[in-house]
Amino acid sequence: MDIKITKVAPEKMKPKPTDESKLGFGQIFTDHFFIIEYETGKGWHNASIEPYRPLTLDPAVMCLHYGQLIFEGMKAYRGKDGSVYLFRPGENIKRMNESAMRLCMQPVEEDLFMDALVKLVTIEKEWIPRGIGTSLYIRPTMIATETALGVHPSNRYLFYIIAGPVGAYYPEGFSPTKIYVSEEYVRAVRGGVGYCKAAGNYAASLYASQKASDMGYTQVLWLDAVERKYVEEVGTSNIFFIVGDELITPPLSGSILPGVTRKSVIQMAQRWGMNVSERPLSMDEIIEAQAKGTLNECFASGTAAIVSPVGQIYYRGKEYIINEGKTGEVTEKLYNEILQIQYGEKEDPFGWRVKISD
Repeated sequence: MDIKITKVAPEKMKPKPTDESKLGFGQIFTDHFFIIEYETGKGWHNASIEPYRPLTLDPAVMCLHYGQLIFEGMKAYRGKDGSVYLFRPGENIKRMNESAMRLCMQPVEEDLFMDALVKLVTIEKEWIPRGIGTSLYIRPTMIATETALGVHPSNRYLFYIIAGPVGAYYPEGFSPTKIYVSEEYVRAVRGGVGYCKAAGNYAASLYASQKASDMGYTQVLWLDAVERKYVEEVGTSNIFFIVGDELITPPLSGSILPGVTRKSVIQMAQRWGMNVSERPLSMDEIIEAQAKGTLNECFASGTAAIVSPVGQIYYRGKEYIINEGKTGEVTEKLYNEILQIQYGEKEDPFGWRVKISD
């Protein structure tokens, strides 16, 4: 499918940030975005890259009433030589289409998705910051746009991609975070849509996240929704623990997002010969390991922060310190290895890095 490209006039372009240390996350957006429409019987059509603008929606569009809204999160990186790279974009494309199918939305053909992604990032490559740890964050989104009330899958959708330069996701940077274990509230249940990047999952997490933030914690560690004893994931990331010589992460049972970085961590650790387990892990086992001194490290993984060390867990009124509150050796090594692959600073034995521009 041809993508119509309409560029912003030079005199109307937004000023680009000059201080990369003040980029923050998700506050600045580039000059252009990709957009395409879907209608039953007509398919995807009117693909275009055009000047960034507000969307005009009828008050009765179905995404506003019944929650058919999904998205993805990915990044473009600038290497030292000026080259532009994506990291495992095919995985994000597949995951978004899996989210679409679960919510009875219309998947986007993978080649079209990738073509739109590459064309948009190439047009906006001057927006990609140059410092290590900075990147161009990319947010593909799909919303139901049929104007109708009544619970049924929409017959119309918009799919669009926006982007913006970002710095570190956490203000504290690559330093150990503090997480709050929630027993009172749950994020998702098996059989639901927990494995999708659906907007409703994040809305449901806000109350407990705000409570945790008010208590001084960075994120919520969610437990399973049935027994409320097994760890599942952190608010915006998957979770890993190193107990003895075992690297443990919860299994993908339908209530956990299958993270692209999670998959990368597992593959990298296995290549290093580590003992990696995807298995249920209870808070009782974690607390017991901490008491015995075998809980060596804990970290979260995700596109936004790559790997984020966890130095402290709050559970049932008590704080548990991990690795003396310091970043662990394996955590730091994983972070550096993945980051260097993303920025083209070392060989990529996995074939994860995709170069799209010199």
